[in-house]
Amino acid sequence: KFYIVEEGALYATKGSERVLEYQPGEYFGELALLKNQPRAASVVVESSEAKVLSMTRLSFSKMLGPLQSLLARHASEYK
Repeated sequence: KFYIVEEGALYATKGSERVLEYQPGEYFGELALLKNQPRAASVVVESSEAKVLSMTRLSFSKMLGPLQSLLARHASEYK
């Protein structure tokens, strides 16, 4: 699934290393969908609560299809 942070603070880990932080308006999960691979990181809620919007692979493809190349370019910035 693809996730958009609506409320709260989250962070991504790879193994024991903290690699990214997410605030409202930011998103994650696109790499697994774009590359058709298993997730590369785990996302943990840091704040007392969080609310995320989720989108299935099919919805992601339908809604964001034209933007997939933009997301793929942004993905190159990840560790």
